[in-house]
Amino acid sequence: MRNFLLVTIGLLALSCQSQNKVKKEQVNVLFIGNSLTYYHDMPKTVQAMLNETDPNIKIEQSTFPGMSLTRHLENIIISRTDDDNISTRKKTEGEKTETEIKIAEKKWDVVILQEGTVNLLIPEMRDLTVNKAIGKIKTLVNNPKCRFILFTTWPSERPYPKEYCRDGGRIDESLDDMQDYCSPKIENYEQEFELINNGHRLVAKKNGMEKTDNGNLYRMVKEDKPDLKLLEDPIHPNENGAFLNACEFYEILSGKKASKLNVNGQIEPKIADYLKNIAGKN
Repeated sequence: MRNFLLVTIGLLALSCQSQNKVKKEQVNVLFIGNSLTYYHDMPKTVQAMLNETDPNIKIEQSTFPGMSLTRHLENIIISRTDDDNISTRKKTEGEKTETEIKIAEKKWDVVILQEGTVNLLIPEMRDLTVNKAIGKIKTLVNNPKCRFILFTTWPSERPYPKEYCRDGGRIDESLDDMQDYCSPKIENYEQEFELINNGHRLVAKKNGMEKTDNGNLYRMVKEDKPDLKLLEDPIHPNENGAFLNACEFYEILSGKKASKLNVNGQIEPKIADYLKNIAGKN
């Protein structure tokens, strides 16, 4: 009996050690996007949240102002300014962009992609440009088990009606560069939300990706607490919006509820608690 107990205890100890080893295994997460991602240090807030419960998950980012996913793959940054602006040029043969270099640095377990909202609203741009860029990024990631997640965005506060157009030359060489290609004419918030959500849904399905629920969370706050602002200008998240985005990514990456966290970022505790609970409703 004593030998049996010793063997059982030994097996339990090995099991615990094995579980601890799994828990400590590092998970590498890369955000690729633009200012909609990095405003108010959103990825760093996600890391602070994860440090509280899952410090083995490590966040890194390749995010630059105004960068579409295509430009992440085609443009070399030649200068930066203190007010967060950049100048770029097209890469030449043999060159690699900063994002391409970043992708090659590690075996990424999760890659989160965020595209400019307008590019999801113009069908030709979505189909010919966004999908092509995502396909290229997926081939560059050297982990066949990598999770690819599409970061959904939200309607702007630009006045209605509105319509977004790009000339064919800015979209794809197969299109007429003298012709404008446009989004549907948008009459109200609900229509814009549905168009944005549908654009992300189509891209996620086409590329075999998961899709976040950030846009819907913004709509939930707008309907529930219209006086609680999530944007600091027509398109960029303020501290509240960035914190809400961080809660969504915390839940996706950890599988745990943001409402249990102590981290409040730089916002009032009551607002932080409200936003944590909103994220848990998706």
